[in-house]
Amino acid sequence: MFWRSVVGKLAMTILLLVSFVLFILTILLLEFFENYHVNQAEKDMLQTANQVSRMVVQYEDQQLAQENAELVKDPLSRVSVIYSDGTSWASDSTDSDLNKLNADWLHDDDELKGAFTDDENVKKQTLLPDTNIEAMVVGIPIKQKGAVFVYQSLDIVNQTKAETTKIILLAAGIAIILTTIFAFFLSTKITSPLIKMREAAVDLTKGEFNTKVPILTRDEIGELAMAFNRMGRQLKFHINALRQEKEQISSIVSSMADGVITLNRNGDMQITNRPAELFIENLYYENDYDIAEDRSKAPEPLTKLLASVIQDEREATEEITTQGRTWVMIMTPLYDQSHVRGAVAVLRDMTEERRSDKLREDFIANVSHELRTPISMLQGYSEAIVDGVAESKEEKNELAQIIRDESMRMGRLVNELLDLARMEAGHNQLNKETIDAGAYIDRIMKKFKGLAEENDVTLHLDKQLETESIVIDPDRMEQVFTNLIDNAIRHTDDHGFVAVTVESSETNVYASIKDNGAGIPEDDLAFVFERFYKADKSRTRNGKKKGTGLGLAIAKNIVEAHGGSITVKSTKNEGTTFEIHLPQQA
Repeated sequence: MFWRSVVGKLAMTILLLVSFVLFILTILLLEFFENYHVNQAEKDMLQTANQVSRMVVQYEDQQLAQENAELVKDPLSRVSVIYSDGTSWASDSTDSDLNKLNADWLHDDDELKGAFTDDENVKKQTLLPDTNIEAMVVGIPIKQKGAVFVYQSLDIVNQTKAETTKIILLAAGIAIILTTIFAFFLSTKITSPLIKMREAAVDLTKGEFNTKVPILTRDEIGELAMAFNRMGRQLKFHINALRQEKEQISSIVSSMADGVITLNRNGDMQITNRPAELFIENLYYENDYDIAEDRSKAPEPLTKLLASVIQDEREATEEITTQGRTWVMIMTPLYDQSHVRGAVAVLRDMTEERRSDKLREDFIANVSHELRTPISMLQGYSEAIVDGVAESKEEKNELAQIIRDESMRMGRLVNELLDLARMEAGHNQLNKETIDAGAYIDRIMKKFKGLAEENDVTLHLDKQLETESIVIDPDRMEQVFTNLIDNAIRHTDDHGFVAVTVESSETNVYASIKDNGAGIPEDDLAFVFERFYKADKSRTRNGKKKGTGLGLAIAKNIVEAHGGSITVKSTKNEGTTFEIHLPQQA
């Protein structure tokens, strides 16, 4: 609205100030000119009365004095001469409303009779007798001859006053108009830079920091414009710096493997990254929270830890397990100077570490268990030989054979452990070469022909080779096939079968080893490639030696070292299938 703008306020202030001054000045001028006109009229009338009184005194001929009096008076006024003998004379006047004054009325008036009694000049503004005319009357005594009275209507003075008032009011009106024009011009001149600054400020709020205010003057407004431009440049610099820092922090938080959550005092989550969001989703699911609820609110474990951090004003740590995964949360208070305004929580997924610790403990226990049995047997049978329990040569040879088998089993266990440790440490170097796939797999199958016949298991080979040449480490892959085929035969009942399928193309080699044995329980499928995993006793044929439990772990490492993958499918009491995929260079 115009009256609320700076232009309107400044213009109205100047206009009101000038109008007030002109109002006071007009009143004073009107009062002054009113008094001036009255006094001037009285002065002129007294001057006329003096001249007439001198004529009456000087001229013996009253007729001549009267004629001269007619000449010296104002045509609009009237002169009355009251002689001491009671006679009177009144002049003519162009103002027909002025009647002749009655001598008795003059003698009876308290103020005018002074010209007769006190020999002094008198003046009065009064209504003429028997009329509604307001007139101005002045009187001068004539020494020993009476008094001269000059009077005229006040309408003449009022007309003069009216003309003067019109002139004053016209001048005041012109002054107000000029003042209004000047006020708007001045206020517009002053406020124009301010309006540009306001527009520039609006542009700044929109992020347009290149906006500049033109510097038109070198006064305070010009200095304000310069300061505004400097402020815009500084704002641009600092906001760009803040934006870069924000983007940098956002990139760091987004790329962190650990979860990050920032919370305010009310428990509202303000910043989260993807790992933290997954953690929160798991908490919501596990605690059966409504998904439609406000997801900005932190779930209960976080709010409890937040309350502790705010109350104690120190870092707190808690371990939370959700959906089978273990998280360690470290929450640190965030300060607004000395006041705790919230907290930042860092979440680390410790599942793999805990699993590694468990595997390490299980590894030590499994190695101890695997070594304890052959060591006990070696110790027992060797003591039997030393103590002479075995008397015949055949008995000693039998005990020696058992000692030899157990020592070889220990040797295999140690060698396999060394191989597995070397592979997992990344020191498994492959000696790849181009070989004939058909001849290679035929040679491996011949190794198990006798074992399959011994166990009454049918061994079947299916070759679908688009290309005969494949690139692998033949010794390492033979170790894989040997382990898988041997396991399949040993865990297949009589009259069962083991089917080996090999397919090759320019880009891939596929192999599968399938049996119709007892199968692997569903709960054990996820662990078949772990170290020291062993099948259930029901899957081990009677009278057959047990393995070390490292074969499948070694096979997986060898396949992955080739850049491939190995998977297992099994159904209880129906059989098991191992599948191998190896990439080939195109």
